[in-house]
Amino acid sequence: MAAFRDGFRWLCTLFGFIFYLGDIGSDILLSVQYFRRGHVTWAALTLTFVLVASVTVQTFSYAWFKDDNKESQTNVKCIPTCYLIGIHFLQIGICSRYLRFLKRKFKALCSNQTREEKDYDSGLAADLSMLRMFETFLESVPQLTLQTYIILEHNHRSNLQYISMAMSFVTIAWSTVDYRRCLRSSLRDTNEMPSGSPTAIYLFYKIFTITPRILSLTLFLMLSYFTIPAIALVWLVGTTWAFVEKTNFCTSRVLEWIYRAVVGVILIFTFFNIRGQNTKVPMTVYYIFSVTENLSAPILLALLKPESEGTDYFLPIILFILFSNSIGLIFLAVYYSRLHHHVHPPVPPSERIADEVDGGPQVKNVQKMTRFNHFLQI
Repeated sequence: MAAFRDGFRWLCTLFGFIFYLGDIGSDILLSVQYFRRGHVTWAALTLTFVLVASVTVQTFSYAWFKDDNKESQTNVKCIPTCYLIGIHFLQIGICSRYLRFLKRKFKALCSNQTREEKDYDSGLAADLSMLRMFETFLESVPQLTLQTYIILEHNHRSNLQYISMAMSFVTIAWSTVDYRRCLRSSLRDTNEMPSGSPTAIYLFYKIFTITPRILSLTLFLMLSYFTIPAIALVWLVGTTWAFVEKTNFCTSRVLEWIYRAVVGVILIFTFFNIRGQNTKVPMTVYYIFSVTENLSAPILLALLKPESEGTDYFLPIILFILFSNSIGLIFLAVYYSRLHHHVHPPVPPSERIADEVDGGPQVKNVQKMTRFNHFLQI
């Protein structure tokens, strides 16, 4: 049974790698298509999301590899610094992580691993899932918003555009669930996230709350370009919250500031727990604000641009936003009230620092441990 589970997880990681390549590749091809057809602004925006996300994620990946090399206490060979600089400069650090993890886990299927090797692989999986989560909200979600805007506002459609949007959507669903699964399996005071209904309900909660958010932001962009400063203000509020909470996620101050900026981006689209404790009140406030904003988008569009009511997309979008918000919040309530169980008795807070590591014995610094200690309820 354990071998079957490990094999299934290896296949899931392989599919995740394929989705990652498909998402990035389709976006790059789409930007080339835009440029060749004379849509320079669309091409630049599409490529900008790819590059900004890639540079940010590669930065975290390099820093975490360096941390692992410093703290390594296993028989796993440290990665040379020159090699790390090279692969991350070429923006293939995530690909290298995927290939390294897939190779190690494939060997593990054919032989027995020591406890330290299993802990090390768990750390690789945890870091990889977090990097994919960052990439999703820095690239895939904004990309989906941009392409939706282009279709609705400019009535521009192409097969490659649909492929790019489909890959972004799959990436959002996949990385969100994968992150949650890795998170729960890496914490000693939580049960591993089971497959089946709990996974499906968590996925539906995220999809049905993120999708109306994307649509509402698209409608706001169609209403006025002044929406962009408003979105920047929401980002600033989220980033400020991260500073106020004094997150302790990274080993350097500069990297911590970058992380807080990334948190601000994520909070534009979905709730992200940075407190590492019960977040019922912040989550409630967040979704009250989010739902109110989502519902106000079509109302303002109808009032300020009455001609939009005659379009073929207006009524379906309004109905979908209403339906999706309601269903998403229902799934959220069901998941956190019925399926979000901890191990009983829970680990005392005084003992968690020593045990809530994402990679086991090779990870001893507090910053690395708090990667997963913070995000119990994203």
